[in-house]
Amino acid sequence: MKNFLDQDFLLGTKTAQRLYHEFASELPIIDYHCHLPPDQIAADLNFENLTRVWLYGDHYKWRAMRANGVNEAFITGNKTDEEKFEKWAATVPYTLRNPLYHWTHLELQRYFGINELLSPVTASKIYAECNAKLQTPEFSVRNIITGKNVEVVCTTDDPLDNLADHQKIKQDGYAVKVLPAFRPDKAMNADDQHALNLYIDKLQTVSNIDIATFEDYLNALKSRHDYFAANGCQLSDHGLEEIYAEDYTDSEIAAIFLKIRSQTALLPLEILKFKSAMLVYFAHWDHEKGWVQQFHLGALRNNNTRGLTQSGPDTGWDSIGDFKQGVALSKFLNRLDLDNRLAKTILYNLNPSDNELMASMTGNFNDGSVAGKVQFGSAWWFLDQKDGMTRQLNALSNIGLISRMVGMLTDSRSFLSFPRHEYFRRLVCNLFAEDIENGEMPNDITWTGKIIQDICYYNAKNYFNFDKQ
Repeated sequence: MKNFLDQDFLLGTKTAQRLYHEFASELPIIDYHCHLPPDQIAADLNFENLTRVWLYGDHYKWRAMRANGVNEAFITGNKTDEEKFEKWAATVPYTLRNPLYHWTHLELQRYFGINELLSPVTASKIYAECNAKLQTPEFSVRNIITGKNVEVVCTTDDPLDNLADHQKIKQDGYAVKVLPAFRPDKAMNADDQHALNLYIDKLQTVSNIDIATFEDYLNALKSRHDYFAANGCQLSDHGLEEIYAEDYTDSEIAAIFLKIRSQTALLPLEILKFKSAMLVYFAHWDHEKGWVQQFHLGALRNNNTRGLTQSGPDTGWDSIGDFKQGVALSKFLNRLDLDNRLAKTILYNLNPSDNELMASMTGNFNDGSVAGKVQFGSAWWFLDQKDGMTRQLNALSNIGLISRMVGMLTDSRSFLSFPRHEYFRRLVCNLFAEDIENGEMPNDITWTGKIIQDICYYNAKNYFNFDKQ
């Protein structure tokens, strides 16, 4: 019987162990999509305690605590940080077979050198030991990142952001590239006209462009897109239930925009047409600049009205949606491809039943201009665990070229999440090793190791070309 979380964790064979330790373990990390707060990197913050770096903003842990019967006061409420940590420590033993059990102990090991299991018995000792370390220089935010051999971090930023934090990080000469990513979801949210109008008003101020017409709106947004590019941005990202691909005319969208500004109720089809048009314009700008566009599809958000009212969005009330993705996604990508204006694209799905759909869809629009131009992105959110990652990797292997995959990302708000890259790399090595052991692949460790290194690091390095920054 193997020991829990030892050096060969998730590596089921000697071949897997060799592939990981000789080829994958020491590679740098390119974290091309995350939600780390750039202001904390700019300030090079030292977190006051383990709760603040580990539990604040982590809706994965919050959902587990709620499921374990923990009162909301100990989750997002007004209890002390130590009390919140104690409730998390009491929850951890009940997370067996949930990926949180792996994440929790992997992070305690990799960052703090703690091999004890977290429980109510060990909570006080672990909390004190971690808190003491968090006050030292090596545990400042920037040193946490560099300590995990990270080369690039791409945050997720609204077009209205002034990017002052990114500018400070760069001016400080920080060794890690911390780049913004353009996330314009709020700019196309015609479902909430009041919020969209407030957004347009702010955009007028930020862009210094008076917005009376749809053309003005596009000019103002384009100016923000240009501003992001000038500040090192090379990616956009969209978090959508599904792709919108309704047919529309320019005159229709111009009229819809005037209805939005006059607070005139929109018909459902008008909302869809507006969203469809915005996606096309964003995609055109991305192509012009040679950016990579990312689409995270399939989350059913804010299901619990009472929880949302009490705690706000992104606090653990979202789930997997069962949206139909194929037809609209095909139509959208084809529209861009017809004009030869399809940028490099990464598709992420949240519903595992869409794995094969996404893997096959990417093959429709790879045109030989770039290896892996259209990517089936790594397992996302609820699928970001052993089974979900394995299913995504197998779907991609069966239908596309896993050898051209751009690898893993954290998609996290936590500075302690970089071991997710290690987790992914171990799983990749184990999958390839199983095929070698079964005689389904040749026992060519050198070539297989090279492919694994590409998946874990070099494909992303070449695909995004961050070195030009």
